[in-house]
Amino acid sequence: MANIGDGFKDIFFAGIGALAITGEKAKEVVDQLIAKGEITVDQGKQLNSELTRKVGEAATNVRYATIEARMKAMSAEERAEFVAKAAEIADNINEKSEKEAEAQAADANEAGGEDPIDVAPEAPASNDGADQGAPDQQASQQ
Repeated sequence: MANIGDGFKDIFFAGIGALAITGEKAKEVVDQLIAKGEITVDQGKQLNSELTRKVGEAATNVRYATIEARMKAMSAEERAEFVAKAAEIADNINEKSEKEAEAQAADANEAGGEDPIDVAPEAPASNDGADQGAPDQQASQQ
């Protein structure tokens, strides 16, 4: 059923497009206000953050409304296929994310080298002025 895949793409691209356009316009307005000196930089940052949050919410609402409208046009069988495909995609993404997280953790462990807890502390320097040598030599001298 190619229409389901096309529907996912359309929904995704519509949401991304709406988010991008609204975010760009909001940033332009904030930049213009800052340039005119009508608001301070801090107020501009706060306003931009709030607008970005609202844009994200609006994009989410558009995606859900689009999905709902698309599903209303489907038969019960098509909706069941749609839900099954969405669950399959979600499972694949979750599985991929878990594997990537495990790989990153393994890379971090390899890049970190020795564990600082496992490294033995160096022997303290002697105050008597005599050269004690390396720890292995100390053990053989005793």
